[in-house]
Amino acid sequence: MTARYRASLSRLLQLASPALPVGGYTYSQGLEWAVAEGTVHDEQSAGRWVADLLEFVVGSFEAPLLARLMTAWRARDDQAAAELNAWFVASRETAELRAETLQMGYSLVRLVRELDAFDEAELARLESIPEPAYPTAWGWVAAAWGLPTFEAVAAYLWAWAENQVMVAIKTVPLGQSAGQRLLLALGTRIEEVARRSIRLDDHAFSNFAPAFALASCRHETQYSRLFRS
Repeated sequence: MTARYRASLSRLLQLASPALPVGGYTYSQGLEWAVAEGTVHDEQSAGRWVADLLEFVVGSFEAPLLARLMTAWRARDDQAAAELNAWFVASRETAELRAETLQMGYSLVRLVRELDAFDEAELARLESIPEPAYPTAWGWVAAAWGLPTFEAVAAYLWAWAENQVMVAIKTVPLGQSAGQRLLLALGTRIEEVARRSIRLDDHAFSNFAPAFALASCRHETQYSRLFRS
C-alpha cells in the first residue's frame, strides 16, 4: 500500500465519518415522521424505506450531482459548480430539507476554514458561493484532497445510509444488531448505486419520491420529535 493511497483512504474515512462536526446526526430526513405514522415500524420496513431512498433519491440525484461537482471543482469551473449548487438547493422540496443542506454546507465550510489545511486561493473559490449546499462543500473537499470520484461518491452514500440507520435505531426503535444487519444489506447495494450514479446522464437525474417529500412536510409540524428534519 503506497503512502499516497494511505493518505487518500484516511481522508476518505475522515469525510465519511459520523464524527465530522456538521450536524448530520440531528436530521432524519422525514424518517422520524414515517416512524411516528407507523409506515416504518420494524427492521424490515426500515430497511425498505432507507434502501428506496438510497436507490431513487440520493443515488439518482444527489450522488450524480456530487460527482459533477467534483468534476467542476477539479476543472476550476466555478460557474458550473455554482450552477450545480443552485440546482441542488432548488431541488429541496421542503423548508426542512433546504435548511438542512444549507446548515450542513455552512458548517463544513467553517470547519474547512478552522482546519487551516487548504490553500487560501482554493478556499476562496468555495467561499465565493454565498450559500453552499452540503454536497457542494463536500465535493470541494473531496476534490481538494484528490479523492477518486467513485470512492468519494460511495463514501458519501455510506455516510448518508449510516445516518439513516442510526435514526431508525433511535426512533423505531431497533437494536444495535438490527442496525448492523441493515448496514450489511445496504452496503451490498452502495457500490452499484455509486457506479450507476457516476454514469448517469444529466437528463436522467431524478429525485421524484412523493412519499419522501410528504414525510418531510409532515415532520415540520410533528408535535413531538427528536430530529430537526
